[in-house]
Amino acid sequence: MTDKPVTLAVIIGAHGVAGEVRLKLFGEGVEALKSYSGFDVAGRTLTLKSVRPGPSGAVARFAEVGDRTQAEALRGTELTVPRSALPPLGEGEYYHADLIGLSCFSSDGEGLGNIVAVENFGAGDIIEVERPAEDGKKPKRFMAPMHAVTIGEERAVIEAAFAV
Repeated sequence: MTDKPVTLAVIIGAHGVAGEVRLKLFGEGVEALKSYSGFDVAGRTLTLKSVRPGPSGAVARFAEVGDRTQAEALRGTELTVPRSALPPLGEGEYYHADLIGLSCFSSDGEGLGNIVAVENFGAGDIIEVERPAEDGKKPKRFMAPMHAVTIGEERAVIEAAFAV
């Protein structure tokens, strides 16, 4: 795996007048963010001073943000860490970020395309696969629930309850 950046949260706005920000979380929650002291943000680092549960996710304070104007300016900013900074995985576990870009094959070995997104709406992971463009047309995408997955360095094999 490459050491690509992994987004753990995004700043969705200011909270109060003292420079706190509201966060939309993409990970395991507030406690998971506390294990990181800083986040990569457009070539600089934001140093985490505190984080707590809040409306729509979490509320955080960063050492470099001192007032509401600075907090508002960060709206839409993704908080990332290198992939190597994430905790090790157990058997059969994976990070969604590791699946993006992998070639996808049916259990029969048919090439389906590349994984472009992983969603979870509460009932399990769903992958979005983009098929290659054909005859000058735009590439087509489809979504499939993941029931079983074998992940290698360059490909994923899925068994899904769908017909392509």
